[in-house]
Amino acid sequence: MNKARHIAIIMDGNGRWAEMQGKKRIKGHEVGAEVVKEITTYCSNNKDIERLTLYAFSTENWKRPRLEVEFLMKLLEKYLKNELSHYLKNNVRFEPIGDTRAFSKSLQKIIKDVKEKTAHCDGLVQSLALNYGAKDEILRAVNKLKNTQDDITETMLSNSLDCKHSIDLLIRTGGDHRLSNFLLWQAAYAELFFTDKLWPDFTTDDLENILKKFKKIERRFGALK
Repeated sequence: MNKARHIAIIMDGNGRWAEMQGKKRIKGHEVGAEVVKEITTYCSNNKDIERLTLYAFSTENWKRPRLEVEFLMKLLEKYLKNELSHYLKNNVRFEPIGDTRAFSKSLQKIIKDVKEKTAHCDGLVQSLALNYGAKDEILRAVNKLKNTQDDITETMLSNSLDCKHSIDLLIRTGGDHRLSNFLLWQAAYAELFFTDKLWPDFTTDDLENILKKFKKIERRFGALK
């Protein structure tokens, strides 16, 4: 049976969930942050899962209303401060991906501090994709390598990316069936699962059911068997 060593999730639907509840969009993001904690805890207790990568803030999300972006920045800062003890308790290593230079100095410091303080943890690795876009990631990797004297190989490019690990299972909540510029290189042979459930309604039972289906898939990676 397959093992989902690296799971990636596009956490879509926070704003729509809040609007359907008659609440402000920011409430959906608050509830969504709680779901992140629940899913991370579940994965940290599953010995087969080594990595969990979550699409938290994309390079395109800056186009959202200014007040919503400002709230998301404050929510991220609050989440990381509160989650540090939870990371340590569950032996979770925090490894952000994306170009965080666009964030405020205070937020950059918090991201760096949480990464450093969890560096010794050797359980689940949780990566939040922050100011992340796959095209931007690939371009930055190519620019790192452009002065090399040798032909650029697949291994060289992979090692220059923010996320250097292939994905086994990619899940998107919220009903849309697209990757939205998320981990395009790493998802080359990922199994894709889409659910209509909005992220605030996504549960550990939902993840467990997806994992059961994933285990039964025949993964051929381009071969016949």
